Amino acid sequence: MAEVPDELIKLERSAEEERAKLARLRGDEYDAQWRRWRKATEDVQAAVTAHAAATQVNRYELEQDVKRAVRHAEEGPRPSSSRGV
Repeated sequence: MAEVPDELIKLERSAEEERAKLARLRGDEYDAQWRRWRKATEDVQAAVTAHAAATQVNRYELEQDVKRAVRHAEEGPRPSSSRGV
């Protein structure tokens, strides 16, 4: 996994938060929230593309690393299992 800048993680996390807000919305509220989510995802895509070009890394792999970093941060640490000691 490549080094993922904090700014990309923040942008992806923000996009995910906007997507989550779509749940249970209908009509105009849904449409307005969808536009906010769409803008957030466009910002992520632009930032990933710019960073990949500037650092000459594979854009797709960088995007996947960003998504993994956000997903793992949301999951939190996994509890260790304790087997009869």
